[in-house]
Amino acid sequence: MRGIIVTTVPVLGPDSPARNLVCRACGAQFPIAAQHACYECFGPLEVEYDLGALKRVTREQIEAGPDNIWRYAALLPAGQDPALRVTLDPGMTPLVNAGLLAAELGITAPLWVKDDSANPTHSFKDRVVSVALTAAKALGFTRYACASTGNLANSVAAHAARSGTRSIVFIPSDLERGKIITTAVYGGDLVAIEGSYDDVNRLCSELVETDDFEDTAFVNVNVRPFYAEGSKTLGYEVAEQLGWRIPAQVVIPMASGELLTKVDKAFAELVEIGLVEAPAEGWTVFGAQSAGCNPIALALHNETDEITPQKPTGIAKSLNIGDPAAGLYALESVRRTGGWMEYADDDEIRDAIRLLARTTGVFAETAGGVTVACLVKLVKSGKLDPTKETVVFNTGEGLKTLDAVAELVGPTYQVKPSLKAAREAGILS
Repeated sequence: MRGIIVTTVPVLGPDSPARNLVCRACGAQFPIAAQHACYECFGPLEVEYDLGALKRVTREQIEAGPDNIWRYAALLPAGQDPALRVTLDPGMTPLVNAGLLAAELGITAPLWVKDDSANPTHSFKDRVVSVALTAAKALGFTRYACASTGNLANSVAAHAARSGTRSIVFIPSDLERGKIITTAVYGGDLVAIEGSYDDVNRLCSELVETDDFEDTAFVNVNVRPFYAEGSKTLGYEVAEQLGWRIPAQVVIPMASGELLTKVDKAFAELVEIGLVEAPAEGWTVFGAQSAGCNPIALALHNETDEITPQKPTGIAKSLNIGDPAAGLYALESVRRTGGWMEYADDDEIRDAIRLLARTTGVFAETAGGVTVACLVKLVKSGKLDPTKETVVFNTGEGLKTLDAVAELVGPTYQVKPSLKAAREAGILS
């Protein structure tokens, strides 16, 4: 089924710039549908756009839009009609000036933290879910689902609750208690699986093929091409918040590797359609993983394209995908831009969570700790240039993973309620 497949019916709406699905591996093209794998080579599919439509989008049009991801609706596959969106209106999260962190690490250029913990369910997953479920609604699905390491489950359940739609989400049973509670509270079905995320994902891939789930959109399975496009809004926002320019360096956490590839894709699209100019020396992409689950980083370190699946361990559970679907494409992005990947152990992650909080006021979950810990290592090793502007991505809220630092922080003083006691404790000295 090679060659361009013309979509005769505007499945995602008449104003959608999406035209086809295209295989990232072999280039085969397919009509817009709930399909995530190529029928020819089984490679992953992504959305292909009408380039002419994208090039008609202007900065002024975007800036006049709402203060959320839908300001970029003309660059996304679905959601052009506000009345048809399934969304919590995420996006336009803070780009925090991390000057104190930069000074502590010896970085002399501007350093920024893109803090996506400010999204409605406190992670970047609200972006991908809003886009995926808006597409799913247009495709006729009436129940929403996912396989999740926690944050995605939170977001799917919340989106379903607001839209009055049934949901069923699947998680490993050993997730952090905070993430279980912040999914269950929305009232949908929550299925805890006795196994790893990869076991959960495998089961969901089987369920989606059954008649009982034919009405169900699994955001990261059968509607994954649309889900992945939501990640691009992080790249769009960073460029816009920097005054319509692309930072020289970015450091991005990796689970499946998809977020990294889509931020890179967003930068490339902005250049191609003329909304920004590329930095004179291009941009450099760095990836961050936990030492407990680092198959992509190890492949890079070993100078190979062979990504060996792992059984994940460690505290960074939101990054614990042992068989990463977009690992090869993350390697390609990092190599093409001259970047690198690092990984951090649990103690380094805990230290980095505290370092980020102490210097920026941002309390990150363990994935954010991974990113900052890897930033520290990249600077020390000389892989990251301290004289170039850098953006690091915090993808989730520290309140979801309190156990990671609970034993390391607490009251500085504990005194009786009297001036004498305060003085004796040294508070007044």
